[in-house]
Amino acid sequence: MNLLYANDRPGEYPASWYAATAARIDRFPALKGAARADVCIVGGGYTGLSAALHLAERGMDVLLLEAHRVGFGASGRNGGQVGTGQRQDQDWLERTIGRDHARRLWDLSLESVGMVRDLVARHAMPCTFHEGIAHACRTSSEVAHAHAYAERLSRDYGYDRITPLGRDGLRAILPSEAYVGGDIDRGAGHLHPLNYAIGLAQAARKAGARLHEDSPVLRIRHGHRPAVETAGGRVECDHLILACNGYLGDLEPRIAARVMPINNFIVATEPLGDRAAEVLRENVAVADTKFVVNYWRLSEDNRLLFGGGETYGYRFPDIAQTVRKPMLEVYPHLRDARIDYAWGGTLAITMNRMPCFARPAPNVLSASGYSGHGVAMATLAGRLLAEATAGQAERFDVMASVPSHRFPGGRTTRWPLLVLAMTWFSLRDRLGF
Repeated sequence: MNLLYANDRPGEYPASWYAATAARIDRFPALKGAARADVCIVGGGYTGLSAALHLAERGMDVLLLEAHRVGFGASGRNGGQVGTGQRQDQDWLERTIGRDHARRLWDLSLESVGMVRDLVARHAMPCTFHEGIAHACRTSSEVAHAHAYAERLSRDYGYDRITPLGRDGLRAILPSEAYVGGDIDRGAGHLHPLNYAIGLAQAARKAGARLHEDSPVLRIRHGHRPAVETAGGRVECDHLILACNGYLGDLEPRIAARVMPINNFIVATEPLGDRAAEVLRENVAVADTKFVVNYWRLSEDNRLLFGGGETYGYRFPDIAQTVRKPMLEVYPHLRDARIDYAWGGTLAITMNRMPCFARPAPNVLSASGYSGHGVAMATLAGRLLAEATAGQAERFDVMASVPSHRFPGGRTTRWPLLVLAMTWFSLRDRLGF
């Protein structure tokens, strides 16, 4: 089964609150016949759209192929959180790759957040960057770790935007009995993710990139000049960029061995009106400390957008039922709140949860596997892919130098092994470890 079609109608956005409130954008034409480009990009999410924009701004002839609609995948379905740092914290990075290299990755992460904010403003995108992500801890030991880490970032990295919060401080923002403290990062933020993807597409088109929707790639012919084939046409190019993330499938086995698709889910309640103050008292996003993270924020019309739950097969479950359970653990008083929208999406993880930057073949670059940390990092990945394509690969190589291991078992047994591992960590969540 192909993940591109397992849960969605061809060429249509899922029935999400994001799609219901999306900015209008005319459909880009499907690829027809033979085409030539300096750079062909496969995938119309943040990575591909950002790469297309930055390459077109450099004067290169860019052609992008998207199987469905721009922002169709995780880029148009996620929680909208624009977080600082990498998916792994600086302690892990320093142990793994050394302090100097870890510092460069920290600086890149701050650049990625600033980049999102700047792109939204510079291109007058149909979304707003709102400041602030709170991190909610379930135990006193998690609170102690969060506070110590905030102090370390301030001391060793000069980052002073994180404010530690005790029980009362967190509940002044987040009135829930489920958490005992945490922190808030005022340098991070949140936005409407699909409208951000649409804004990137509009900016890339204006810069001169050629975008084609409804153009799923069937095969890639590697060589000095790679060729990409769709049902309706063929593109020959000097450089090929793979920006498919969880929807890569079998297009490039060397990347697929290191990047695993998983599913995550979100619901949107009915508008809460005055009850919104019982959910959040500031316009910030929240993520908690569970291994299978709960994350949420309020929409512009005061709905609770709550994400939680994961699955590892092709078909989505009953999403409203899957997400309502963790939502009510955080906000039991919303038991009577109607669920108006429920949707899922497929993202991609790696073994170490760090993104996979790679050169799978001559004149081919790939970036994917953002492991739930992709709004900012995928946008930056597009810039780094553009730089590397233009011959300035130093910053791409910084990301590519982080070890990226194959999932054990190959394509036949890696799914069961992943399910076993995730089931164990989910059990730890339920037991409160």
